[in-house]
Amino acid sequence: MEFAHIPVLYREIMEIMAPKEGEVFVDCTLGGGGHSRGFLERLGPAGRLIGIDQDEEALAAAKKNLACFGDQVTYVHSNYENLAEILHEYAPEGVDGILFDIGVSSHQLDDPARGFSYMQDAPLDMRMDQTRDFSAWDVVNTYSESELARIIREYGEENWAKRIAQFIVERRKIKPLETTGELVEAIKAAIPKKARQEGSHPAKRTFQAIRIEVNGELDVLEKTIEQAKDGLRLGGRLGIISFHSLEDRIVKEKFKYLAASCVCPPEMPICCCNKVSEVKILTKKPVTAQEDELAANSRAKSAKFRAVEKIV
Repeated sequence: MEFAHIPVLYREIMEIMAPKEGEVFVDCTLGGGGHSRGFLERLGPAGRLIGIDQDEEALAAAKKNLACFGDQVTYVHSNYENLAEILHEYAPEGVDGILFDIGVSSHQLDDPARGFSYMQDAPLDMRMDQTRDFSAWDVVNTYSESELARIIREYGEENWAKRIAQFIVERRKIKPLETTGELVEAIKAAIPKKARQEGSHPAKRTFQAIRIEVNGELDVLEKTIEQAKDGLRLGGRLGIISFHSLEDRIVKEKFKYLAASCVCPPEMPICCCNKVSEVKILTKKPVTAQEDELAANSRAKSAKFRAVEKIV
């Protein structure tokens, strides 16, 4: 299947991240290389890009799409949770820009074999890194009812989490759930008909939750922001695209903390924390897609972009 991934918020990201001639940028979620191509065009022949992705199909596609930039690009098959080690190896002197595009790519959603989509029947997989053994099958068929309910409630923000977990466990007593279609059937059976008819697809939140659990997406985000900040040179920019409220909340709060010059309790008469402001926030509010982009790419609807600049 041809790898296709439309880079969201492309214009806004190029403007805010402001790549300059000769700088070094890191794309922590390379995908098909859409954002990276924009960076490389602005970095010029003296610039360099480090592209990281845990999906080998994405790396292969990026190598093809960015072939014209030759050895200006370093490709790394890894999870961005290893950013500190990657920067130590490939850019120990620091970098000028780091971008994260958190979540599942269009290609991963559209490829039925990957098992990310609730719209197509496929084996329960959802692994972004297909070299790993742990998959959606393990979550659905081995987690306890209480653990299933917890992740569906916390990661999917699903009101029917407890009931969905109950129905999954009851069905797997007869036989393991093997496909996304079987999981969708269990979810639909658990949610009352009236609730199913309101809002988005009834399986959307549960699939999101299981995907986050399989790939450990939220577990590594906060600590990786810290690694990214440490890897920036003075004046370097860090930008993060998120696609749901849990991710955006983590990014917002972490950026707010890094920008703060004091974190003492309000009742303290004088500052005792010795905290210094490490970054300047470049996006007072999250940047979202304009009407023309939404018309061309509906998946940009939930995208939010926040960015900071390192000042110390």
